[in-house]
Amino acid sequence: MTTEPSAAITDSKPRSRLAKALYGLVGGVALALGIIGIFLPGLPTTPFVLLAAACFAKASPRVHQWMLQHQLIGPMLRNWEEHRSLTVRTKCVAIGSMLLMIAISIWSFSGRPWIQVSLLVLAAIGAATVLRIPTRPQAPQK
Repeated sequence: MTTEPSAAITDSKPRSRLAKALYGLVGGVALALGIIGIFLPGLPTTPFVLLAAACFAKASPRVHQWMLQHQLIGPMLRNWEEHRSLTVRTKCVAIGSMLLMIAISIWSFSGRPWIQVSLLVLAAIGAATVLRIPTRPQAPQK
């Protein structure tokens, strides 16, 4: 019996400082976009936070652990790492709140069709991103 880590674990870690730095950079940008997405209509939060967690898992286990323990994003990340999918309710809340904010923004920019069209395009991209994440089947009722 060997005490070496499995190939899957070894292959998932970056091999160089440059790779760790790039994963850290992408993780930082993704986390920033996820935070901005909380306030900016049409920009989804969940996919960016999940991307940030995946990058930091390879670049900085300490930051990844901090994200897992964070009061606001920790439960979502732990749930994702366990199931690798979102519930129908989570998707509905994400898309519904995004559409509500887009509708308010479009209304507030009445008379500026280019901004309104841009907001609609961003909403479509955000909704498509959330819908592409696998949906978790419901647990059977007891």
